[in-house]
Amino acid sequence: MGLKAVAAGIAVGIAAAGGGIGMGLATAHAAESISRQPAAESKIRTTMMLGLVFIETAIIYALLVVILIIFVL
Repeated sequence: MGLKAVAAGIAVGIAAAGGGIGMGLATAHAAESISRQPAAESKIRTTMMLGLVFIETAIIYALLVVILIIFVL
């Protein structure tokens, strides 16, 4: 049980770190794009939000896999 907890912590940590880096890069590039072309703000913002949702979904899937590893295996 102890190694499962360590593996779960590492898995969630890597998923959260990767998701955080991805979200930060997406937000930074969207802000840069909006500052370069303010007329396209709504399209850029919509696309950014959709991308952030997909990144967050991947993190939630990683959390679900970790929960399954801890309680099922």
